[in-house]
Amino acid sequence: MSEERDTKELCHWADQVAARIIKERGDLPLYTCASGITPSGTVHIGNFREIITVDLVVRALRARGKNVRFIYSWDDYDVFRKVPANMPDPEILEQYLRFPITMVPDTTKRNENYARHHEVDIEQELPRVGIHPEFLYQASRYRANKYTEGMKKALQNRDLIKWCLNNYRDDAHKMKDSDVYWPIAAFCCKCNKDTTEITDYDGEYGVTYKCTSCGHEEKGDLRTSKEFKLGWRVDWPMRWNEEKVVFEPGGKDHISPGGSYDTAKLVSKKIYNWDAPITMKYDFVGLKGIPGKMSSSKGKVIALPDALQVYQPELLRYIFAQNKPDHEFAISFDIDVITMYEAYDRTERIAWGVDKAKSDDLFLKEKRVYELAQIDGIPSVMPYQVPFRLLTTLLQTYSGDVDAVLKSLGDVKPEQEETLRKRCACAWYWVNECAPDEFKFALRTDGSKADLSETELVAVRKIRDEVLPVMNDCATDKDLQQKVYDVATANGMEAKALFTTMYHVLVNKDQGPRLASFMRIIGREKLEKILSVY
Repeated sequence: MSEERDTKELCHWADQVAARIIKERGDLPLYTCASGITPSGTVHIGNFREIITVDLVVRALRARGKNVRFIYSWDDYDVFRKVPANMPDPEILEQYLRFPITMVPDTTKRNENYARHHEVDIEQELPRVGIHPEFLYQASRYRANKYTEGMKKALQNRDLIKWCLNNYRDDAHKMKDSDVYWPIAAFCCKCNKDTTEITDYDGEYGVTYKCTSCGHEEKGDLRTSKEFKLGWRVDWPMRWNEEKVVFEPGGKDHISPGGSYDTAKLVSKKIYNWDAPITMKYDFVGLKGIPGKMSSSKGKVIALPDALQVYQPELLRYIFAQNKPDHEFAISFDIDVITMYEAYDRTERIAWGVDKAKSDDLFLKEKRVYELAQIDGIPSVMPYQVPFRLLTTLLQTYSGDVDAVLKSLGDVKPEQEETLRKRCACAWYWVNECAPDEFKFALRTDGSKADLSETELVAVRKIRDEVLPVMNDCATDKDLQQKVYDVATANGMEAKALFTTMYHVLVNKDQGPRLASFMRIIGREKLEKILSVY
């Protein structure tokens, strides 16, 4: 249990949700917050929104001195319904359709089954963004007969559950009185498929079913049989009661009026005598600057590790923390990446008191967002800030050599190095994989020459012989820029034309980073070597 904080500092939306949970549920010895997903395909960045929403609320509850349990359920006893596009040997996977996903093989041969493959991917990545839930595996829980009594209760109250399900349905979709409803289903114990029909229930633990695929008939016992499972709209509230969940968010499709949450809320209260957890709706996360729609069933997705190639872990947390869950937003991989890094750096400077916020309220909000963005609390030393745009120039100038970049900066403290190296890795990946072509360059260090006119040649030699020897005496980029202008004027050239010429000479392109600052980054020695061939 953590020490309670001054509530004035707790001004984030997650803090407001935490206050609401405490107000509605009272003072509890333990507050259980839940999240979960079916590992039927790649867990993408849209799914991550639910995980981090819970994490932020968990942190907010702890900031109020509460003891919190954060559970993440893998619904890996769900049915394998569709072969995704991004797994090898789809023809093998095709043979396992209608099986529980834990019984489907991992065709990459990396993990023991298909579900585990997708679980491991996210379990290994979450600690990188400071998220440490307790993972619950529903297949093993069902197969260990942990939910025997929950299933029995559902079967004994199936008419009441039927009423709950009908309550939010229009007449066209309501189950009729004559329709037989069973809250549980079975995977056939002979062929493993869910193509079964419940045919009888003895009122206690005995359930009989018949498989329509292989014809097998079985009378199972809920206390010992492995194949039974509750339907999702009953399974969800049954587990709320089982785990004593007080908070769980949901996608806008589930939380909409009359949706699955409303139904589950009724079942939870009427069957399991548990008040449904406090919830909040989260919206979809779009993508900007990459091809393909985010959809795990199609295999075209951006997963957490993909996003962490471009965004530092703190920055990825920041993006989600600063957006309210019910606001739709897009994660960018194009030029907007620079804007996101600038926004984060500005928040960091305000939090550390380097920049002054416009008001005390804004300072508290920025500081709290910054705090929630950190992996493990605010660091002991303010991180070293290099604007992302400048970092891309530095890295390309030094051909991706991070050690050389750090050396060129000159004043990086040992405590700042690890975070700065992460930013360098993200900037280098972005330049090579995502950045627009106008951002990309490589210095001519191979002795090659640009094809220059006589006028251009004279100007380049003048820069080499007259500007480079004094460039280190220039106090600012502006001073150096002026010397380049003076060469253009003396040579009867338009300044823009000389700049273009210099870009051809330096990077074999029509344009590049701001010339004066670029020349200072490259340095006199390297510039003399590049210009020595003219």
